[in-house]
Amino acid sequence: MGVRALLEVEVGQGSLAPTSVRRCLAWVALGGVAYGACMGSFGLRPLQCLISAIKTPLLISAGGLFCIPSFYVINNLLGLREDFGQALRGIASSQAAVAVCLASLGPITLVLYSGTDQYAFAKALNGVMFLFASLGGQIVLARNYRTLIQRNPRHRVALFAWLTLFWFVTIQLAWMLRPFIGQPNDPTTFLRADSWGNAYVEVWRTIVNSLR
Repeated sequence: MGVRALLEVEVGQGSLAPTSVRRCLAWVALGGVAYGACMGSFGLRPLQCLISAIKTPLLISAGGLFCIPSFYVINNLLGLREDFGQALRGIASSQAAVAVCLASLGPITLVLYSGTDQYAFAKALNGVMFLFASLGGQIVLARNYRTLIQRNPRHRVALFAWLTLFWFVTIQLAWMLRPFIGQPNDPTTFLRADSWGNAYVEVWRTIVNSLR
């Protein structure tokens, strides 16, 4: 599956081919490693580049893998079991599309890094890049789901359930896998000491403290 086929593919008839899954995972690995290395290059620390290159494809893929069992149950409850393979193919394609979009944004990240030493800017920049890549993934997912929704409107409910599960889990996973960029003046580590905290609790605390 080439990049063009990945970004233009729509789900057809039949079940998910194992080779398609492997190729999607390969794109997740390649694209994630490429962008992760770019993201971790802030401050020019080779070890951080390596760590980010490892963690970025893990973030993209693991969030989906953790949600698949729940998504399978939801599809069964909605009477969509026969279409689960095709739905899974659409999800795999969307994850691969996110990684490909991120890789295409890597050179822009490097150029913008070269003009700043502000850690806050680097974090905001990568947040924007992930946002754009996620939008690309959602476009591919919606295109893949079009046929399924036409076949059975209950796939809209399943798609909404997937997006809710995926983003809820991925945000927490991203919090646990910090740092992806890392403070240039701090020691380079694979995980932070407080990595097992709850992202949503921390966000709530930040909001409450800002209102005091």
